Amino acid sequence: MASSKTKTLLIFKYLNELSDEDNPLSTTDLISLLEKDGISCERKSIYADVKTLNDIGFDIVSTKTPKRGFFMGRRNFELPEVRLLTDAVSSAGFITPNKTEQLLSKLESLVSKNQADSLVSQVFIDSNSKCDNEEIYYVIDFLHNAIISKHKVKFVYKRRNIDKANKKSYTEKTFRVSPYALVWKNDHYYLICNNEKYDNLMNLRLDRIRKIENLDEPARDVSEVSEYVGTFDIADYSSQMFNMFSGEKVSVTLECELDLREEIMDRFGSKIPLKAVDIDHFTTTFNAAMSDGLVSWIMNFGNRIKVVEPATLSDAVKSRAEKIYKLYE
Repeated sequence: MASSKTKTLLIFKYLNELSDEDNPLSTTDLISLLEKDGISCERKSIYADVKTLNDIGFDIVSTKTPKRGFFMGRRNFELPEVRLLTDAVSSAGFITPNKTEQLLSKLESLVSKNQADSLVSQVFIDSNSKCDNEEIYYVIDFLHNAIISKHKVKFVYKRRNIDKANKKSYTEKTFRVSPYALVWKNDHYYLICNNEKYDNLMNLRLDRIRKIENLDEPARDVSEVSEYVGTFDIADYSSQMFNMFSGEKVSVTLECELDLREEIMDRFGSKIPLKAVDIDHFTTTFNAAMSDGLVSWIMNFGNRIKVVEPATLSDAVKSRAEKIYKLYE
């Protein structure tokens, strides 16, 4: 015969998995579920168990509508929060289809079964945009530990080849790096690190990393390869990257059409300075890495953004525009 403690725990399990505000479980429902698990009880003992659960901190709500019964009120994650997480997992390109399904299943367990069913019906997974590197969880964990322990790592970096015959082949290159941070940006997961052959930072996509191993060598101090002293400022660094291209930091001033102010604030934050030029234009200034990524980002806006300074960036945008013009000439 099951103990009273087992009965109380089972009632909590039923309420956690099956109940919500729109789907309360009545005492009859709970008695029936207990009987399926080999436990018989009186109706009044259900109320005692619910009181015990509330006394130790669980939020079991008694309701009369839409029907009389009990449901799990406050949960660690509310339904909108779980929806945000499921959408993020579904759209994240660096998570494989298999891992996506596993994570979604775990997220669904945070809400009731009925709520989980409604989530599943609204989730779309584009397998074509997902990576196929099943090692990525292991890579993330391995790099996390290497960053904490401040040790160099070695791995193979795999990239797709392009050839006339359209044969699917890859190029593999071995890197020995000092790892500093992991960043999720532009729907990809990146390792920010230093290639021991150079004195700068580089960004590498985690889904392309294979055969990772630890090196019995201390990582280079980030101050040796960047402007950062003591600790690496991930937020500052990533804010200067465009499409995760690295490069020399420069001060950039742009003249933008007025209706781009929301897009500029979305990219740089609400504290970015916006200075009126006339009724149709404003200027803004920020620090960024001088790179092809920055040039590409500016050109996305066509003639709606003009580079005021530096001249090197203005020349780079002009040169890119001339090459595009010649391509279609």
